[in-house]
Amino acid sequence: MRNIWMILSLLFLFGCTTKHTPFPKSSTITRLNSPVQLNPGQTEIFLSDFFPDASIIDSVFIEGKPVRRSPDNARISYSAPRDSGPLIEMQLWSGGSPYSVLLKRSGKQTINIEFDPQDKLYEQVQLAGEFNGWTPGKTPLEYKDGRWETALLLNPGKYQYQFVIDGQWSLDPANPDSMDNNAGGYNSVLTAGKENYGFKPFLFTDEIEIDEVEIGFINEVDEFFVFWQNFRLDDSFIEIDDDDIEISIPAEARDMQRSFIRVWAYNSYGVSNDILVPLSYGRVIESSDSLNVQDHQALILYNIFVDRFYNDDVTNDAPVDDPGILPRANYHGGDIRGILKKVKEAYFDSLGVNTIWISPLVLNPEGAYGLWTEPRSKFSGYHGYWPVSFTQIDPRFGTSDELHELVQVAHQKNMNVLLDFVANHVHELHPVYQQHPDWATDLYLPDGSLNTERWDEYRLTTWFDVFLPTLDLERPEVTGMLSDSAVWWIREYHLDGFRHDATKHIPEFFWRTLTRKLREQVEIPENRLVYQIGETYGSPELISGYVGSGMLDGQFDFNVYDAALGAFARPDDSFESLHGRLLESLSYYGNHNLMGYITGNQDRGRFISYAGGDLGFDEDAKLAGWTREIGVGDEVGYKKLQSLIAFNMTIPGVPVIYYGDEFGMPGGNDPDSRRMMKFTGLAEKELETREITSYLAKLRRDNLALIYGDFVPLVSGEKHYAFARKYFDQAVIVVFNKSLKPLEIKLALPDFLEIEELNSHFGHPHSFNDSGLSINLPPNSFEILTNK
Repeated sequence: MRNIWMILSLLFLFGCTTKHTPFPKSSTITRLNSPVQLNPGQTEIFLSDFFPDASIIDSVFIEGKPVRRSPDNARISYSAPRDSGPLIEMQLWSGGSPYSVLLKRSGKQTINIEFDPQDKLYEQVQLAGEFNGWTPGKTPLEYKDGRWETALLLNPGKYQYQFVIDGQWSLDPANPDSMDNNAGGYNSVLTAGKENYGFKPFLFTDEIEIDEVEIGFINEVDEFFVFWQNFRLDDSFIEIDDDDIEISIPAEARDMQRSFIRVWAYNSYGVSNDILVPLSYGRVIESSDSLNVQDHQALILYNIFVDRFYNDDVTNDAPVDDPGILPRANYHGGDIRGILKKVKEAYFDSLGVNTIWISPLVLNPEGAYGLWTEPRSKFSGYHGYWPVSFTQIDPRFGTSDELHELVQVAHQKNMNVLLDFVANHVHELHPVYQQHPDWATDLYLPDGSLNTERWDEYRLTTWFDVFLPTLDLERPEVTGMLSDSAVWWIREYHLDGFRHDATKHIPEFFWRTLTRKLREQVEIPENRLVYQIGETYGSPELISGYVGSGMLDGQFDFNVYDAALGAFARPDDSFESLHGRLLESLSYYGNHNLMGYITGNQDRGRFISYAGGDLGFDEDAKLAGWTREIGVGDEVGYKKLQSLIAFNMTIPGVPVIYYGDEFGMPGGNDPDSRRMMKFTGLAEKELETREITSYLAKLRRDNLALIYGDFVPLVSGEKHYAFARKYFDQAVIVVFNKSLKPLEIKLALPDFLEIEELNSHFGHPHSFNDSGLSINLPPNSFEILTNK
């Protein structure tokens, strides 16, 4: 056995001495391989995340050394040597070609936490924070030598937390650093390590030649990683100078409608930003006209809540006949035909949206369930999240023929259609649960307590309510059945992807199974990509664990939304917190991620009601929505909402508009955040906001710097914030003022932006001088400047 590994190593080294290993003419990999984040110790890497059929992988090498695989050849277990750099190449050899995967070494550090009881006696001290899902039981402190202490292993960044002392939550008395939690209180803030943003390599797209791409860089670079598709380019394709790297585009790219150049680098301070350059038949794309709906970086999502959107077919209206349900918790009549009508009327075209995500359409129960106590009300299944079928469309929403027509018409208009898919649970009347009650997790925990709403402590088994059994998706027969159902929806209706409900409550086994089936049964035979985005509330580490090759394309970034809610809606919150959150997200998900950046969602109070002051940050938004009529409040809320939308439309990621946010629909939390949509009778400020939303969406879709551009921070302060996006010779500068007075904002622009003239899109005066760019902004406003 030892001799075999030596022979393999020699063959690998011999292969590396050749000038260039030919690229294969075809590949079973339909996607770009995502980087793999390694753990501090051993990391299990699923090779089937990259090759749906891992049996065709001949061998695996990491840093030139062969790696043993599991008995089924589908996994490896790897621990990075101490002397490895922060980026490591893994090669998967198949059919004589080395497919490369980038491994990112863990940057976690040990952080010691102490609590001084000040001579008081306590039975238990725990820690709850963003690092453990706010679950005190996960992080108990140990009493030693008069102090309570524990150690955390954390990535560099800032984390909110509290001590839980004999069941009582408390700020850290020894830590003066705290921040508002947007819920009427404060959390202590822990700073772990230090991010060396100013010293790490920074890469930017510089120049385009016919068959070459030039990437500039700032700061020293120890090593570059340059990929075309999933192949690391060797020295024959690369020439490195003092401040740029010239990359020859492989000739094989000329045969592909879409391929990509990707670049990373590192030095002793850390890993650079990533570069993504799209190619069309071997030429760099220089105009958004060359993009299509399969270019997921160019997506703009619109979230439709079907029952509350538009009622075009009153014959299928069938609210639940139960006096115990108040009207706002019953069906309102929205349907598939209502969505189709608005697609045909070009509502989404005029808004600049190219992807609609519709709430679940499966059959829901006829009766009333659950209970809200003040005012007293039961609920219907108007939202679609209580399935009693996996495939049957609820007749209150429409018919199979209508869904077929909706997708067909949307595709004719170059729009994607995503369906909300519920995998975590079923309703107790679902035939599967009726026939196989053992296919659900246990409703009661070993201590006899209900396993309901234990969102973090028992996140993979908890029930959402006593009538909603959580499926045991660790069982292969359950995952097999449900993943087949999901694939059926995509194939039957030619849907373009899913929004997945309650992602973190579903085991990784299900996501890997579903994604593999979608690639084998849809992407490869139909030559198209399926986009999957999930919903997870939690830390970036938890969220990112479900994103990548073999898993989902992205998730909603609620952490950035929470920071944006504070920065744009609250007068006293600083832009510095939002900027820190955004940089943290980019470090986890990449600068060209497919995460969703939302204006709001169905489980939150409406942004504009917070921004206008009619909904307080210190009140129960759900209770308020039930007990009083919530409006906008101060009209400044419209300006703040416009700024939030401008932010989402100009940062990396996928912008997501929650229906009604395009004009500023007010409301408290569920169900008040699910009011019936308005299309007519809009007030002046609502019309203005909708026009600005449309303009921003079209500006994003027309500008490659906002789709594939490098993200360049310029300034983040208490009241003002600015950044740039750059894609070769296209540049965009985005500036915000959240203060109550006009500001003159002065920006020192880096030389590599190479800006000589800028066009204002919102009419605010700007000028160049010796120190850079100066722009005057009125209170609660923004400006977007472009050089093209």
